[in-house]
Amino acid sequence: MDVLSKLHAKYGEAVEQALERYLSIDLAPDFRDAVMYQVKTGGKRLRPLLTLATAEAISGQWKPALPAAAIVELIHNYSLIYDDIIDRGDLRRGMPTVRKAYGDNAAILIGIWYREAIEEAVLDTPKPTLFAREVAKVIKAIDEGERLDILFEYAGREDPYFVKARWREVTLDDYIKMVSLKTGVLIGAAAKWGALSVSDDAEIADAAWNFGLNAGVAFQVIDDVLDIYGDPKKFGKEIGKDIKEHKRGNAVVAVGLSKLPPDKRDRLLHILSLQNVGEAEVREAVSLLDSVGAREEALKIAHKYREEAERHLARIPNNETLRELLYFILERQY
Repeated sequence: MDVLSKLHAKYGEAVEQALERYLSIDLAPDFRDAVMYQVKTGGKRLRPLLTLATAEAISGQWKPALPAAAIVELIHNYSLIYDDIIDRGDLRRGMPTVRKAYGDNAAILIGIWYREAIEEAVLDTPKPTLFAREVAKVIKAIDEGERLDILFEYAGREDPYFVKARWREVTLDDYIKMVSLKTGVLIGAAAKWGALSVSDDAEIADAAWNFGLNAGVAFQVIDDVLDIYGDPKKFGKEIGKDIKEHKRGNAVVAVGLSKLPPDKRDRLLHILSLQNVGEAEVREAVSLLDSVGAREEALKIAHKYREEAERHLARIPNNETLRELLYFILERQY
């Protein structure tokens, strides 16, 4: 049994009940199925499990961190609902997205409901004012990360702001900044909020934050590798989707663009610029990336951030389960 399965067995039912409880407050019966759809599609629940595991590592208690665990998972799903609207995504976790199942307008309303359910959960944390500020910072960071991700796309958007403001060049440093905001910050918050729920020790909270932030960057790099090279049955997403969406904000693509000779770099950028990127173009793009070992270099980046996460993890007591989670991130296939 892997570490995620063990944590699901220990905390999973409590997490699901908390999500349902906060989403159900004032919910109209005929809107219930639509609102619950996103969380009922499943997901790893990595973030809330990390919150509870961190709290228990620090204090021996995890139940005081349940509201924080619900918050972090609600933020995650809230962001996915809007991410799929923005990217016109039809498939997530092997199932139709909220926008595909219910339409864009309903998805917008469902997203608003999730945002207010987060506020309900904040009121139940041990430190509501502090958590309110934390939540605002994290959602703004994710929003900024999403903005940068779109600005890094090479083509495909008609929105006047994104057409005008699109970045001409995207470096690996730009990529790391973007994923730190879009993904790293929430995983950092998951660990930090577990600490804040059970402790007033600022150094422990800082260690948890930096552990999670670096683990989150590693997680996203692995996600990017799986986007291009993963098994769609295990991954639950369309393989090569980032190439079809013209994204330079994918670790493998970013590495490839930094290493390809000018003629091949131009060819990859041409593929990313096509209005409709088909399977043949995806295969050609992957071949170009393979020619400079972009996959292997991306994995090296993931391991670098794993090592940094481990450095901060050493400051957290009873960290064996958290270490197992970190290695799960690096070894996962879904």
